[in-house]
Amino acid sequence: MKTFLLEARQLTCIRDNRTLFSGLNFQLHGGHILLIEGVNGAGKTSLLRILTGLRQPDEGELFWNTESIENLAASFYQDVAYIGHNNGLKETLTAKENLKYAKALAVRALSIDESLQKVHLDGYQDTLVRYLSAGQQRRLALARLLCTHKTLWILDEPFTSLDKASIQLVEQLITSHVKKGGIVIMTSHHETLFPAELVQKLELRR
Repeated sequence: MKTFLLEARQLTCIRDNRTLFSGLNFQLHGGHILLIEGVNGAGKTSLLRILTGLRQPDEGELFWNTESIENLAASFYQDVAYIGHNNGLKETLTAKENLKYAKALAVRALSIDESLQKVHLDGYQDTLVRYLSAGQQRRLALARLLCTHKTLWILDEPFTSLDKASIQLVEQLITSHVKKGGIVIMTSHHETLFPAELVQKLELRR
């Protein structure tokens, strides 16, 4: 099994002339979850956006398997799957069509039907997204992680709109991913029940 390493060195993020965090360092190996904690406004989402390449750090650098991400460019981001506060779904397409679109942009993993079964949406393949509940839409967004082969999952509040049973389901999917050598970086206001040996915590302070 190939091992992976994500490293942040001296990351700084400034927004509206306010420093959210500075001198931030961490190392995260394959097979682990990084749980980012902190009050609202501490910079959790900003950090995730830096890790996904949606914004650049004001200072500092990221490394993937000891190579600067600036040098790797697109090859690094091909390994990254990001789900933010918005589900990123097209409401005028069906559940199946949304996953077909995701698969077309990535290396394949599970089939569409298998992915829908994993998130308990079997039977909703041909349902337009706008007719799905908020929780069903969230699970469909998470199904994209299963039908595309990505090593690094970056998840901003993945349990939003999910009931208790669905939260347990997503925790199982995340646990399975990291036990196969994947990496998950996430924020959550919910108490999580991941095995302690899989979790690293990073607290951002205002």
